[in-house]
Amino acid sequence: MADETRKITVRPNGPYIVEGGIPLVRQTPVVSEHGEPLIWRKGEMLTSDERYVLCRCGLSANKPFCDGTHREGFDGTETADTGSSASRESNYPGTHMTLKNDTSLCIHSGFCGNRITNVWQMTQESDNPQVRAQIMSMVDRCPSGALSYTIEPEGERIEPNLPEEIALTPDGALWVTGGISVERADGQPFEIRNRVTLCRCGASKNKPLCDGTHKDIGFQEG
Repeated sequence: MADETRKITVRPNGPYIVEGGIPLVRQTPVVSEHGEPLIWRKGEMLTSDERYVLCRCGLSANKPFCDGTHREGFDGTETADTGSSASRESNYPGTHMTLKNDTSLCIHSGFCGNRITNVWQMTQESDNPQVRAQIMSMVDRCPSGALSYTIEPEGERIEPNLPEEIALTPDGALWVTGGISVERADGQPFEIRNRVTLCRCGASKNKPLCDGTHKDIGFQEG
């Protein structure tokens, strides 16, 4: 059970307020010689202060922390659906597993495929235990939780055991793990999930969630 004192609150047209001593770390994808993301590598811890404030507009001169630049006209209007992921997802039945996909959460991190195949195609071959295990491993590394799976058709999702923390991904999203509560600026809570990715470039069309726009605009942390 996640610590209920740990939470992230979105400020109107402003930053993320982080409370409860949530560790802020770096996570970097390890890629193959072909540029395919394979696993995540944890890096340095930046802070575990009881309270800190993270930039949401993408323009702070002190990234990832807020320096007040959002006051110069940032439009942080939140449009992301606060309903359950289960109400939005599509199912892809396989053998002894069902792949689930909520495209509204996708940030195009690339862990779902490689130069040869992807998890959707692989599901058709999931009667092979090795293929099935590879699908599960790839899905477990999806940072946003857009992809998940069950063993039984109507069973519970199998989720990786992730720590309660916030991770900075390179020039990309804030990756929130471990079931930490996220609350909109109007006080409406999002569904508590094991994996959430929040926008920090300021340009997502699904605020406060990341939609991968940081790649399109060439967002840089430094």
